[in-house]
Amino acid sequence: MSDIKLTQFSHGGGCGCKIAPALLSEILAKMPARLVHPDLLVGTETGDDAAVYRLNEHQAIVATTDFFMPIVDDPVDFGRIAATNALSDVYAMGAQPILALAIVGMPVGKLPTEVIQGILAGGEAVCSAAGIAVAGGHSIDSPEPIYGLVALGVVHPDKLKRNIGAQPGDALILGKGLGIGIMSAALKKGELSEEGYRQMIASTTQLNTPGSTLAHMTGIHAMTDVTGFALLGHLLEICRGSNLGATLEFDRLPILPVALDLAQKGYVPGAADRNWASYGHEVSLPDDFPAWKKNLLCDPQTSGGLLVSCDPVAVNDVLALFREQGFEYACEIGRMEQGPAKVSVR
Repeated sequence: MSDIKLTQFSHGGGCGCKIAPALLSEILAKMPARLVHPDLLVGTETGDDAAVYRLNEHQAIVATTDFFMPIVDDPVDFGRIAATNALSDVYAMGAQPILALAIVGMPVGKLPTEVIQGILAGGEAVCSAAGIAVAGGHSIDSPEPIYGLVALGVVHPDKLKRNIGAQPGDALILGKGLGIGIMSAALKKGELSEEGYRQMIASTTQLNTPGSTLAHMTGIHAMTDVTGFALLGHLLEICRGSNLGATLEFDRLPILPVALDLAQKGYVPGAADRNWASYGHEVSLPDDFPAWKKNLLCDPQTSGGLLVSCDPVAVNDVLALFREQGFEYACEIGRMEQGPAKVSVR
């Protein structure tokens, strides 16, 4: 297995595989009108993290799917990252995961069976840690390795959290450090240190479990997770859905230490440029803002952190929850404000 480099089989990896936001909007713009159902609480209208269907007065099902090509070469680590990333969408809605199905596409004639088994074992391990079973799935023979999950969760309809509903003056809290895409770019070039790889795996395999508890706390107005569209892209979704602007304080952003060094040296994934091309016109940067800082803001995060918009009086409780669950990088990074749906960076 050590001789197999999974990243060599794919043209992109992790959430950097996502179709760019602008192109995705263009693709979806002419989709036919969808059936309106009174129990479909969340559909595609605001680009939320998952669909939500109300079963009864006290229960709603949260359903999502997420899969991608390898971001790392180790099969078990790839499986763990992909599963953690898929379950994150359930936590981001304030739900508790209950079940998963595996999505598997593998170049069967090129990958040894034990490599594929390692990928599946990694996903199983994460689901076990989340307290759920991988109860089936679907597999195909594909030219590039693909792995992910259909993830289901349950939430009380009144406790559901979305990427809309932020309030003026809300504090913005980010749960994980930034820089995963930049680190993956270095990894593909064989230039990521052992410590960098350790930081990368520790972040991308940490389940966003605080989301289930945040749903029951007062003052939590909006929530999402930061993945392929990067911090700016997912914050802009909150802005658009809430009809508000936002201000980010760059110097307060949590950045993984090795990623900070790599960013300053010029490492950047291609998806960062695609992200900026999609939404850069909705972002205000200082005149002397260096390119490496912009790259971090546009860096696609695989299995990134929760982004929480909450009442300022709830900040200490929110940060305490993150700390209790081992999220050392969680911190306040900015504010929601009255104004057009744009982000100003200071």
